[in-house]
Amino acid sequence: MGAWFPADEAELAAGFRLWLELSDRVYPDPSWDGTPADAIRQVRDLLAACESIRLDYLAEASEPSVALLQLLQSMPFVASFPVDLWHDDTHPLDVERAELLHGDLASFADHVAGVRAALARGGGWVELDRRPWGLPVD
Repeated sequence: MGAWFPADEAELAAGFRLWLELSDRVYPDPSWDGTPADAIRQVRDLLAACESIRLDYLAEASEPSVALLQLLQSMPFVASFPVDLWHDDTHPLDVERAELLHGDLASFADHVAGVRAALARGGGWVELDRRPWGLPVD
């Protein structure tokens, strides 16, 4: 993942919002109904939040950062395969399909971790990603 350093307050705020959104929205939450479509619902919600951040940032920034826009635009690009594959699958998972879904979500989670790490380094939030006993979260 490339380097990112905020140039102004609008970019800093957008980067921090993105970092917060990416913190826990990759895997299904406790309300998950056990279907792939519902697992992907949370990813789709995350993508909607990314688009909201992008639009708000473009409205505020006088000279939008290419680096931040690339981080934002990477999210739907990387998520497109699992979202397209699983978004309408409402059948309960069997063992084989569960492994496939987990693999697809894990690949997306790896990308999210890279984006969060780039944002944390550039924004100065690396320490916020640490657990109380000093171990990294990602």
